Amino acid sequence: MISAVMKSRAGQIFCQRCLAANRVEDESCVRCGTRLMLVVEPSTLRYEDEASVAGNYEEHMLERVSALENRLMRVAERLEQGLELLLRHARTSYFDHVLLETLISALDETKAVDRGKIEEAWRERCDRDALSVAETSAREELRLTVAAGYTGGEREAFNNLVREGFACFDKGHTVKGVRLLERAAALAPTNAPLNSFLGEHFFRAGKTALARDYLSRARAAEPDDRRVCLLLGLACGDEGDAQRARELLHETLRHGENSYAAHYALGRLCAAEADWESALAEFKSALAARNCPEAHYVVGLVYFQLRRNRMALRHLVKAVEMSPDYGEAFYLLGLVHLRLGERESAVAAFDTARSLDADEPRYRTARRLVARAGEAPPPPNPFGALRHGRKRLVTGGDDRLAAALHKDALDT
Repeated sequence: MISAVMKSRAGQIFCQRCLAANRVEDESCVRCGTRLMLVVEPSTLRYEDEASVAGNYEEHMLERVSALENRLMRVAERLEQGLELLLRHARTSYFDHVLLETLISALDETKAVDRGKIEEAWRERCDRDALSVAETSAREELRLTVAAGYTGGEREAFNNLVREGFACFDKGHTVKGVRLLERAAALAPTNAPLNSFLGEHFFRAGKTALARDYLSRARAAEPDDRRVCLLLGLACGDEGDAQRARELLHETLRHGENSYAAHYALGRLCAAEADWESALAEFKSALAARNCPEAHYVVGLVYFQLRRNRMALRHLVKAVEMSPDYGEAFYLLGLVHLRLGERESAVAAFDTARSLDADEPRYRTARRLVARAGEAPPPPNPFGALRHGRKRLVTGGDDRLAAALHKDALDT
């Protein structure tokens, strides 16, 4: 520490900066305002030959205390300034919020805007912005991981492609970003994080052939990655490779907790072969893993196929209780009531399904067919006309069921 020595004589303290005399009880110099310190220069720097003297130890401690005191005072001043700035921003934000609330209330009273819609749109925007920030941070972390995992001889070219590719994703230029990252993957076919990212991207986009290729590379590099194993199993199922899909999905379940996506996909593969008993077991396991209306619906559907109508009724009632906007569940519920001879309940269920989706032709004709003696609406077929060896064995037939499957798989 470089400074002048502060002196103390006969009740006086001399400023270490301007050497002006001050009283002992003063905290700051009366001439220049500098905070007075007891010791600011180690005596050992001035008298090296006396460094071993016992008295120097006490003086050394005093100088350290003085230095800490000065630093703490500066930190306290900075914190005080920061607190004042935060309070100022808080007051500004509060007044801005009050102003917006007043404007929205005035516009709502004049019926110019719908207050509920504005608040909903605002919440959605906040959630979207928060998600975007989180995704950008996650991609930056992934970029560093991908770059660190490269072992080839073209590191500079690889790093440039990876950096530019992820930058395109951050800017919303997804197509260009994917193209650059695919070129990077060609330079590093064993880079598991990069191949996993590309495979997941194509899985989200519904391009299961590309997803299968990149996820297969990722799995070859990291066989113990449960998430990659699950997504690869789903992709193989949609590409018609039922046998490999089963193997991967069973392995996913062996190496982790119960998975709605894995059990549901296995149930779909069984349903594609009309093996309803096995499908029921898998769908019930999916329901145990995730209690959701879609799981209750498929369990009810299989009970309907097995003509166990009371059990089907129980699960379908649960599905519509959990999701009152589930039109397909109401339609199937109407069919179950019709089988049980409960015509009025069937009509009510069909009417609800039609009110939820008036454009669905089955819902429009259900009431008319029920009114005719001996006629019944056609049963639902959410799995489509699926057979072993055809594509979309897992996600085909029903968009809502496919969306629930994708969400659970990608959230794993």
